Order: sequence, then structure tokens, then C-alpha cells
Amino acid sequence: MPTNRNAESNAIPGSPARGVFVFDTLSTPVSLAILPRAMQDERILMQSLVGRGDAVDGTVFEWVYPAGPTYWGQAANNIAYIKQVHDGDLSDVKVGYIYFDYPFGQEPIEILQKLSEQEGFELLLYPVPLPGSDQSGAWSKMRRDKPDHVISWMLGGAHVVASKEMQRNRIPMEKYISVNWLNEVDIANIGAEAAAGLKRGTNVVGGQDIALRTEIISELYDNGEGSGPLVNTQDVYYNTGLAMYSIIFEAARRAAESEGLPITSQSYKSGLESLENYDANGLMAPITVTAEDHGGGGKTRIEMWDGETWVPQTDWIAEYSDVVWEVVKESSSKYKE
Repeated sequence: MPTNRNAESNAIPGSPARGVFVFDTLSTPVSLAILPRAMQDERILMQSLVGRGDAVDGTVFEWVYPAGPTYWGQAANNIAYIKQVHDGDLSDVKVGYIYFDYPFGQEPIEILQKLSEQEGFELLLYPVPLPGSDQSGAWSKMRRDKPDHVISWMLGGAHVVASKEMQRNRIPMEKYISVNWLNEVDIANIGAEAAAGLKRGTNVVGGQDIALRTEIISELYDNGEGSGPLVNTQDVYYNTGLAMYSIIFEAARRAAESEGLPITSQSYKSGLESLENYDANGLMAPITVTAEDHGGGGKTRIEMWDGETWVPQTDWIAEYSDVVWEVVKESSSKYKE
């Protein structure tokens, strides 16, 4: 987001500073790499759905904003949904966790283990090597273990491989709960009918009947001014991008309204921390960002593919926040600039 930089930069006295003070890399590795410099330079690093999960702790990561749920929070909410399905008692429940065996997939394990101890369910781990094309051993073991639910932390084509392995091992699709990174392309590749019953955790509304997208289609695409093919707007990843950047622009609008122009890194920070129950007109889980909580509350919901569309299975929830924040604080306390 190019804009005027803080007046402390090397600008000519009396002239607006030039540069960038809000960064969003859309990448966990890149976000991790530049985080120390962003902190040092007092520049805003946005990292929704990427980067360090403990960066929601604004008392430590003052300039980093993972606005939205962390993977820790999303995994905790998945367990809350499973508990709901079992009428509040998980003592005789088996939960399988199949995941890419590298940091992205490994990240929720600690939360799942803590909740397993707290709620009494049996946690079964099924690591899968990248890129996820070979899952036969994991699903064969799952056929023998018979978990009641399977939480999946994989991406893209790995979901398609998983669906084929589930069919081969006669494991119902209803057991599958994906991380948020599963979209309409994956559903098409699995097959709309074959994917029926599949679930995912998400912090954005699925489908195309959302106010912000409708406004964009009406004002831009219907007037021949759309950016790229219309089909690219018919995907939950498009909704995710709209949600992420609506946060960025809403914070800028608020900064300009409250403190005027030019916007500075400090006034922009204040704009972010003024967001209260912001949901981009129904597009996403409402967030309330504060100086202490840069994630905004960590709400997600479970949606199920019914063969034609995504159907919500829960309200927006943020459960086990005490457990999540215990892990957050433990991790953030080890950060040194």
C-alpha cells in the first residue's frame, strides 16, 4: 500500500515523505524474514492467515497485524464444532489430524494436544510428505484406526488426493474438516457430488451472494472495468482477498478521518486499532482489533459443501481462547528483536 511515510524519514523539510509503511507479503516465509525489520523501522506488517501465530500479541509484536484467525485459533474452533456434534462430550471420540509435515501443517499440533488432554478425545497424527501426492499409507492407517473426524491441514491438489484415498478406504467424506485453504477449484477437481459432506473452517463467507462482491460487479464489471476475468471472482479465495484488503483500506480511511492527511505509520496503526466488530458488510467474521489483540478475536465458522454450495454449520465462534492465548503468550515471550 504505497502512501506517505512518517515525517521522521529522510524527506526534505516541509515536504511529504515518500515510501511505503504498510506491507503484506501473502507469504509466511517472507513475512517471517521481514518481521524484525518492520518492528525496527516501525512499519506495519499485515499478515492475515500467514506468518507467526503469536503475532496476535500486540504487547510484543507492536507493528505486526495478523488480522483474522491464526491457525491455532482455527484448529481450536474445529474442535469446538466436533464437540458440538457430540453433544458436548468428547471423551470417547477419536480425532485424526492429517497434515503436511513441515511448519504449516505442524503448527496446530500443540493446540490439538492441549485440547486432547483437556477434553479427553484421542488425537491421532498422520503426517504426509510434501507435496501430498502420496497419502496412501496415512489413509490405510486411518482405515484401521477409525477416527470419528479428520482435520486436514493440506493445500490444493492434496485435497483431491485425500478424497480419492477416502473413497478407496471407504471413509465417508462427512468426516473431513479442511483448513481454510480449500476452494472451488478443489471442489471441481474432487467432483461437486463426490465432495458433498466435506467441511472447512473459514473466516470468510463462501459463495458469490455477498454485498461487497455484488457492488464490485455492478460498478466495475458491468461497465467493462473489471480487473481480470469475471470467473476469477467466483471463488472463496477471491472472497478471502477482498476481506484481507478491506481491512487494510478501512484502517486507512479511519486514519485519514481521525488524524488527517498525510497518513503516517502511527495514525494508520491507530486506524487498525479502532476496528470494532468490522465484517466488511457481512463478508467475513467480525474483528475487533486492539493494542493487545492484533488478530481481532480469532472467529471462524465451519461450512459444509452440500453438492452445490457452502452451508454454514456454526455461527462465527472463537472457542478455547484461554488455551490459544496461553500458547500465544508462551511463544511470544521467547521473541527477541
